[in-house]
Amino acid sequence: MSTIPKIDEDAGRILENMKKANLPPFESLTPAQGRARMRAMREAMKQAVPDMAEVRDITATGPHGPIPARLYRSKSAGAGPAPVLVFYHGGGWVVGDLDTHDNQARFFADALNGVVVSVDYRLAPEHKFPVAADDCYAATAWVAANAASLDVDAGRLAVGGDSAGGNLAAVVALMAAEKGAPNVRAQVLIYPVVDLRMGYASYNTVGDGYTLTRGSMEWFRDHYLNSSAEVNDWRASPFLAKNHAAAPPAYLVTGGLDPLSDETAAYADVLRKVGVEAQFHYCPGQMHGFVGAKGIIKQADMVIEEIGSFLKVKLR
Repeated sequence: MSTIPKIDEDAGRILENMKKANLPPFESLTPAQGRARMRAMREAMKQAVPDMAEVRDITATGPHGPIPARLYRSKSAGAGPAPVLVFYHGGGWVVGDLDTHDNQARFFADALNGVVVSVDYRLAPEHKFPVAADDCYAATAWVAANAASLDVDAGRLAVGGDSAGGNLAAVVALMAAEKGAPNVRAQVLIYPVVDLRMGYASYNTVGDGYTLTRGSMEWFRDHYLNSSAEVNDWRASPFLAKNHAAAPPAYLVTGGLDPLSDETAAYADVLRKVGVEAQFHYCPGQMHGFVGAKGIIKQADMVIEEIGSFLKVKLR
């Protein structure tokens, strides 16, 4: 990224409101304070969300114990087993939960005309790497194994997430390919963290002054990992996986004012080089987190519609 793009008008209004609120940076907070900050930010948006035909809390099983999750069935899902997106929320593996991403789960269920299962994986630092990845893989396998009782189609299953959730989606897609199950047909990577070595130019050009900063990313990374050496483990940095060729088709999106923009583009290139379809969408004037602002940022509406179209094709 040679020059810093001009901020989108809708995104600019959000940034101005954030500056007026004078929110403390994540790196100055405890994890509990960071979680409270994220919940407060979500509640302050007062965003309109679609009604669902069904919303219910469910519990998956995994190696670290029960995994809470929430199932969302769109009113447009129709009769019979529906296509399903297993979704992992963002928040740097430290903050975020089912409620902070309730809006996105509903948006994607509607865009897919199907079901979203949102996974409430264990958070760091109480549960460090690779617990979040283990939980997300186990929950996805559980959804496939329990497809009949959930009224979803295990043959039409995708994974997706935003930010740290995008990291987990990429990891689960690779784990499933390596293990041979479940059958993940597509992956949706929304400004994902794919390389925790944090060596990309965008960390320097737009790593301060916007919604996600380099300092916050270091705080998230250091809470998540047990040691700095783990940045080289592909389950933390899926960019470093030795074999991407069996990964499912991917939709990737990032903003030009996001420090993760360069690694998102690099991951798309890695997938393409081994023959994996990777649809890369670059939104120059957008910041980290913009996709969650449907109805507020017009480009978010467009991206969610694109993701729905991508999933409908891949999960036919």
